[in-house]
Amino acid sequence: MALITLKGNPVETVGTLPVKGSEAPFFCLVRTDLSEAGPADFAGKRMVLNIFPSLDTAVCAASVRKFNQEASSLDNTVVLCISADLPFAHKRFCETEGLDDVVPLSVFRSPQFGVDYGVTITSGPLKGLLSRAIVIVNSDGIVIYSEQVPEIVQEPDYASAFEVLG
Repeated sequence: MALITLKGNPVETVGTLPVKGSEAPFFCLVRTDLSEAGPADFAGKRMVLNIFPSLDTAVCAASVRKFNQEASSLDNTVVLCISADLPFAHKRFCETEGLDDVVPLSVFRSPQFGVDYGVTITSGPLKGLLSRAIVIVNSDGIVIYSEQVPEIVQEPDYASAFEVLG
């Protein structure tokens, strides 16, 4: 379990992030058109998993905007923005914001994702949502970077993530 905070108050997650060098866990998540997407849909590409609690918070929205801004300049890379928000909320947010360089995905049919990636929050007011984390997977399905953001209201370390992506 990871110990993180929400506005300074302790919060726990179900586990820990996959470590660098490990095989990324399989996932099957829901796109905005209600179709399912998994690693095979992004075969041969690096995947940036931008994991967060909800698009309805300023920090989560900022991270999606930031990754969308940077995604188009990343070679052979897809940015997956993953939360428990319903696909309809993902679609509305991305359309309203004009974000088309990220792939919004919902875990609403796949609670196992949060368990497999160690990001389901198990205590505090956000219990059941996902913690803020970044996992980068290379084109062979191996984790090359992971960051569990220690304070939920803090943005991820974009510079370190982009440095790994070159």
